[in-house]
Amino acid sequence: MSNTPETEAFLADVADRYQDAERALHNGDPAPRMALWSRADPLTLYGADKNAQGWPEIEPVFRWLGHTFTHCTAYRNEIVAAEARGDLAYLVAREHIAVSVQGAPQDFLLRVTTIFRREDGEWKIVHRHGDPATPSPLLGGAPNDPA
Repeated sequence: MSNTPETEAFLADVADRYQDAERALHNGDPAPRMALWSRADPLTLYGADKNAQGWPEIEPVFRWLGHTFTHCTAYRNEIVAAEARGDLAYLVAREHIAVSVQGAPQDFLLRVTTIFRREDGEWKIVHRHGDPATPSPLLGGAPNDPA
């Protein structure tokens, strides 16, 4: 992980808000996640279950996720790599999640890459790619995870 002052400032600004937003989403509240996202194209979401492009497609996916997840008993964002330069930054992480998915409790691990763009002095997400590192009825499975 890059330990430049720019990257450290980026992480200090977004790491807790990102983790709190994901925990809220997994408890059924998509609003904090949506607040972290840009509304300006290009925007892309390659989700563990659904893909979308542009805010008109992405917003309904987040609302659907909010209806799908409940009772998050654990969420940990394990940052593997991060860097910020100028107005672009990224996080590569493993998301460890214990949640009810459509009422069924399950634990899973996602491998996630998130790209941020600074807009009006604030970091906003412009891309997220997540895929399952562990099998999940909702999310499918991943045959070869180095995690």
